[in-house]
Amino acid sequence: MPTVISRSVWALGALCAALPDADVLGFRLGIPYGSVWGHRGFTHSIVFAAALAGLIVLLGFRQGAPGLTPGRLWLFLFLATVSHGLLDMLTHGGLGVALLAPFDNRRFFFPFRPIEVASFGASWLLTRRGAAVLASELRWVWVPSAVLAAVAMLVRRA
Repeated sequence: MPTVISRSVWALGALCAALPDADVLGFRLGIPYGSVWGHRGFTHSIVFAAALAGLIVLLGFRQGAPGLTPGRLWLFLFLATVSHGLLDMLTHGGLGVALLAPFDNRRFFFPFRPIEVASFGASWLLTRRGAAVLASELRWVWVPSAVLAAVAMLVRRA
């Protein structure tokens, strides 16, 4: 019988996937975009993803979670967090992602960048541009994720 992962673990993974964009608060604090602490800087890096996952496991899940050892939980949270920066590297907006920060503050994009970049705030969602962004994310993020999840569920049942 497949192990059931709790909804709280899934919610924690979703939070980790969204958390890198907390760096937009830097705009209000006067932190320059291109700074290691700016948007798509350190919080979008591999080091941040590893440290965040480690901190969460260390502080709240030393014994793991139902169905997940501490190591597997760390891996899940790490992948959820680092996926944000990797997906941002598939957009064509901004300065790129400081994936290797704090060791290297260069910003990177993938050569193939099909995802429309989203604007800040919510008012743009009701515009033609917002519809294009949502369609792009549906095509390049949500549909492939749903297909991958469905395949994983079928494989686990087999």
